[in-house]
Amino acid sequence: MQVIRVGLDVGKRFFQVHGVDARGGVALQRKLRRAEVERFFAGLPRCLIGMEACATAHHWARVLMAQGHQVRLVPPAYIKPYLKRGKSDAADAAAICEAIDRPSMHFVAVKSAAQQAALVAHRVRALLVTQRTMTVNALRAHLAEFGMIAPAGIGRIEDLIALVAGKEDLRLPGEARSVLLTLITQYRSLAAQIEAVERAIMAQHKASPASRRLAAIPGIGPITATAFVATIGDARAFRSGRHLAAWLGLTPRQNGTGGKMQLGRISKGGDRYLRTLLVLGATSALRSAKRGDPALAWLRALLARKPARLATIAQANKNARIIWAMLTRGEAYRPAAH
Repeated sequence: MQVIRVGLDVGKRFFQVHGVDARGGVALQRKLRRAEVERFFAGLPRCLIGMEACATAHHWARVLMAQGHQVRLVPPAYIKPYLKRGKSDAADAAAICEAIDRPSMHFVAVKSAAQQAALVAHRVRALLVTQRTMTVNALRAHLAEFGMIAPAGIGRIEDLIALVAGKEDLRLPGEARSVLLTLITQYRSLAAQIEAVERAIMAQHKASPASRRLAAIPGIGPITATAFVATIGDARAFRSGRHLAAWLGLTPRQNGTGGKMQLGRISKGGDRYLRTLLVLGATSALRSAKRGDPALAWLRALLARKPARLATIAQANKNARIIWAMLTRGEAYRPAAH
C-alpha cells in the first residue's frame, strides 16, 4: 500500500511516524532516531507530511521539502482535538496525520533560513533586555536598603551608578560597594551587547524594502517592522487584516450561545512578541496623539471617548491591519486625509 499522508511527531532524539494510504488505512507506523529521519524520508514516495509547528519543525520542513515532499505545519492547539484517548508519541503522530487532511485546518507557513536568522537577532535582543532589566532591578533593590533611591526609568540608572562609583557617599559600606560594582560591570556589558544586536537589526531593516515601508506607520519602528517581515513572510496566508489581528490576540474574546454573543477582553493568543511590540508602539503613538500630531487624529478622537489603555489596544489592532494591507499589496503607507 502506498503512503499518501504522514504525521511526523518531532522529538529531540526520537521521531514517531504515522502514515496512511488512499483509503485512510494505517500503512506505516515507525519510530526513528534523529540520524535516520532524513534517510528514511528520502526513500519514501513523495507524499504529504504534517508536523506540529514546534521547535526545529521549520528546519525539518525545509529538509523534507528539498526531497520533494509537501509539508504542512499545524499549530499544536489545533491538533489536540484529534488526539485519541491517552498521550504518547504514536498517538500524537496519528493526530497530526488526521489533522492535516481537514479542509478547514489552518497551517503555519514554513520559514526560510533567512527568516529564522533574522528572528534569532530579535530573540537574543529580548533575552539581553530581560537580563538588563533584572540587573537594574537588583541594583535598585540593594541600594534602596541603604536609602539610596533614583527616579524610575532605565535612563536614570546612571544616577545610581554614580552613587556607587563615588566613594564620598558614606551611606554605602565598602563591602557592599565592591560587590555592586560587579552588577554595574554586568549592566554596561549587557547595554553594549544590546546596542550591537540592534545595529544588526537595523542592517536587516535597511536591506528590506518591506521593512522600510512598514516603518512609516505611526507607532512602528525598525524593530517591529523587521520582526513582522521575518515572522509573517507571506501575509497572504491570512485572509484579511482582521485575521492577522486575531492571530496576534488583539481582538475580543467571544463567548455566546443561543444567538447572544458577548465580547470580552482581548484573547492574547498568537505571537506574544509581535503583540508586545505593537502595544508598545501604540503607547508611543498615544503620547504623540496627545501632543497634537495631525497624523493621529483618529486616535486623538478615540481618546476623547475611551480610556487610554483601550485606545492603545485599538491603535495596535489598527496597525496590524495596516501591516497586512501593505504586505499583501506591496504599497507604501498612506496617512489618512485630515
